[in-house]
Amino acid sequence: MTNLEEEHHNLVRVLVVDDQQLVRDGIASLLRVQEGITVIGTATNGQEALEQARALRPDVILMDVRMPVRNGVEATVQILREVPSCSILMLTTFDDEEYVRDALRAGARGYLLKDLPAKELARAVHAVSQGVYQLDAAVIERMIDAFSRPNTAQKSETSKTEERLTPPEALTTAGLTNREIEVLRLIATGATNREVADALVISEGTVKNHLSNIFGRLGLRDRTQAVMYARERGLL
Repeated sequence: MTNLEEEHHNLVRVLVVDDQQLVRDGIASLLRVQEGITVIGTATNGQEALEQARALRPDVILMDVRMPVRNGVEATVQILREVPSCSILMLTTFDDEEYVRDALRAGARGYLLKDLPAKELARAVHAVSQGVYQLDAAVIERMIDAFSRPNTAQKSETSKTEERLTPPEALTTAGLTNREIEVLRLIATGATNREVADALVISEGTVKNHLSNIFGRLGLRDRTQAVMYARERGLL
């Protein structure tokens, strides 16, 4: 084997999966100039990721969480079932505790947020390819906070809250997740993004992402319409 062939053989082969073309192409471009990495393909959703994984057998898949057709968590489960040699690293804007937990349970070897520098992302890709888990500092802090919460009286109160927030069937069939319905319900009470974030123990950025998804799925223009929609459907 020549030096060139050996160098190519040692490259970490990466598949980039994201439903937003600008983000997807940007990540791929950034990684292509990083040492020791080659981008072998891209996909726009979890189903395409599965098909690409079968065909290309990448070493690492950078996977978004929220995507149409098949989301990142569902795709992770299926890909690792069919291509167990592949390592999956979630790369998303969502730092929601629920998403992190579901992704890691599905078999992802890391969970990073998209605001990290290119060199740190490249380092994480190399680490994951070697079997080393990678977690964003903000994600670690959130998970530690979740594990350290009291589990007695507060847990009982949380159970009551969850029971009260059981989503109406009409909203779940409209495509909203349980967390999005919780956000919508709190918004309908007049809560600010900061107050929603504090109540659900998530970041304001995550609240904004949830609201964007809610507006898109329900065909709403703004917060006022969202409040009216929630009140008309008895969320209060």
